[in-house]
Amino acid sequence: MPKSKPDQQLARILDARHHDPFSYLGLHESAGKHVFRAFLPHVDKLWLKTVQGWLPVPLCDANGFFEWLGEEEVQRPCLIRTEQGEHQSEHIDPYSFTPTLSADELYLFGEGRLKLAYKTLGAHLFTHQGIEGVRFAVWAPNAERVSVVGNFNQWDGRVHPMRAQGSSGVWEIFLPGLGAEELYKFEIRHRHTGHIMVKTDPYGFSFEQRPGTAAKTTVTEGYQWGDQNWLKQRADADWLHAPFNCYEIHAGSWRRDGDSRFLNYRELADQLVPYVKEMGYSHIELLPISEHPLNESWGYQTTGYFGVTNRFGTPDDFRYLVDIAHQAGIGVILDWVPGHFPKDDWALARFDGTALYEHEDPRIGEHQEWGTYIFNYGRNEVRNFLLANAYYWLNEFHIDGLRVDAVASMLYLDYSRKPGEWVPNQFGGRENLDAIDFLKQLNVMVHEDFPGALTIAEESTAWPMISRPVYLGGLGFSMKWNMGWMNDTLAYIEHDPIHRRYHHDSLTFGQLYAYSENFVLPFSHDEVVHGKHSLLDKMPGDTWQKFANIRLLLTYQMTIPGKKLNFMGNEFAQGREWNVNTSLDWHLLGTHWHQGVQQLNRDLNHLYMRLKPLHDLDFEHQGFDWIDCRDTDHSIISYQRRDRDGGFVVILLNFTPVLHQGYRIGVPAAGDYIELFNSDAACYGGSNQGNGAGLKTEATPWMGHAQSLLVTIPPLAGVILQRK
Repeated sequence: MPKSKPDQQLARILDARHHDPFSYLGLHESAGKHVFRAFLPHVDKLWLKTVQGWLPVPLCDANGFFEWLGEEEVQRPCLIRTEQGEHQSEHIDPYSFTPTLSADELYLFGEGRLKLAYKTLGAHLFTHQGIEGVRFAVWAPNAERVSVVGNFNQWDGRVHPMRAQGSSGVWEIFLPGLGAEELYKFEIRHRHTGHIMVKTDPYGFSFEQRPGTAAKTTVTEGYQWGDQNWLKQRADADWLHAPFNCYEIHAGSWRRDGDSRFLNYRELADQLVPYVKEMGYSHIELLPISEHPLNESWGYQTTGYFGVTNRFGTPDDFRYLVDIAHQAGIGVILDWVPGHFPKDDWALARFDGTALYEHEDPRIGEHQEWGTYIFNYGRNEVRNFLLANAYYWLNEFHIDGLRVDAVASMLYLDYSRKPGEWVPNQFGGRENLDAIDFLKQLNVMVHEDFPGALTIAEESTAWPMISRPVYLGGLGFSMKWNMGWMNDTLAYIEHDPIHRRYHHDSLTFGQLYAYSENFVLPFSHDEVVHGKHSLLDKMPGDTWQKFANIRLLLTYQMTIPGKKLNFMGNEFAQGREWNVNTSLDWHLLGTHWHQGVQQLNRDLNHLYMRLKPLHDLDFEHQGFDWIDCRDTDHSIISYQRRDRDGGFVVILLNFTPVLHQGYRIGVPAAGDYIELFNSDAACYGGSNQGNGAGLKTEATPWMGHAQSLLVTIPPLAGVILQRK
């Protein structure tokens, strides 16, 4: 575009409309002389440092425009002295600096391939031209002018307008002298409407305390990690055949102190990690800990994708939690939300006055039932934002995997929409082709750049090959939540035992598709809120039966093929629904019923971790075989679990409150059998019926096996048998 005349440039500066203030402000050459210009609307007097000393800079416009013309050599970067009232201070002029962003960074960002975009965009403590300060950069391609505002400039968007970086849509400025803990936002003026918005930084690393929404300049380097052995072990691990037993928690309501204060990340590390280790879990899964304004959203309404929520401490405090978990041999999975974002007008929504991160068309760009926007996965810079965010958590915080929320809502254009409320893809189908490409790119990146890290899809439909490699035509996830198994199992267990015989296929149907994906069997937070009742409260019968049922349910989950996940509170049979605003009811462990369920979980978890047949072939049909799946009259199922070395265990589950003695089952090998586990044991709160004296096979063919056992099966209980 042609250069503006000086008076036009000044007018644009005074009106805060200039897209390239560096071309006018700062130090320039004019007719063989130096010209220095500054726009400082809150300053009364200004001096400029030259080799001859301080020279006054005349005020040329009452609004705060200063201009000096002279032949004296000026110190570079330009040092200025300002007077405001009776206060004088010295500063380095920010318009004296060269650009800080490289052409390669901008090119890769425009291509959607800048994995470290979080080191380019946002606010970074920086040394530029030998001066320390903070470099700010933001993507706002439809802005006429972008300024950084904060306490350091009285939140006045006229003071620090940024430079536009060509056609990239990125704006940048280096502010010398700034350090950590400075609050800031971006003031954006839309190029067509002139509408002014004040937005928080999409790439902000930390934010002020609620209800404030400003980002904070943050030190990102310096934490000393102690988990090198864990990361090496993770990279070499065979996760397909390893135990995976996840304890899902919400950091703000797992446990609180006496006055209902949140535990911070370091307190969580010191309390949660030893508990998880003692209980025998392999991983902790955290509900989203990226910054969000509302507790009741559980973190799923994310406004600060790169910000560790300050509810529980600083980014380094969170690093400490992950580090301590790793040193204890515990992995950390992070719940991640790339499917939608909230409409808060200070965050991503209509970021530069247009549908930037979302689609303009609400038939594509909005989740009507959730009241949120959908990311525009077809836009390179938006896809880059999400990919860089995934990279950020894995790289900067050593996270061991991402549980990707609401994948089904990303895959289908007609998700939760009526006919006429959605737009087909270019081929007339309902598949979101851009989202599919994004998910494939995400999974390839994670598995290539972070060996051993996992991606886990929360996906509730029959979409094929979710957890198969991209090179085979799959989406590339490591694992997928088995929502079908979860729904069938909970629906079955809620039936009164007298009626379960009519729903027996709910227990057996899952094996028809159990190996089509790498499944995780989840009893998650979603199943214990919004009137669905706690896991314990779903159980039918009197108190004894309720606790027997939940012990049986957990035994079934831990012995059927699939990796495991349980939400906090399930392990000791929390009585009420989960409430995000209070601690779990730890006082319940003062009663023997809840102590028993917790002890059962502890023993089951450790058994699952050490007993190879229970986890080695979770994803392969060779690891499972029915012994009897047809005993509907007694609501009993029995099966084998096997490992690659030929080891096996036998599991029997009785879903009625009837004791069965002398119940014959076929077994694959002759010999003496011992009862490894019995959910009816007295220490768990059961009736203590079982096979403690041991069992010996008989040469009586049964159920297709040459050998059989006569077994005692306790009421509403499961037992695990192993040949000596």
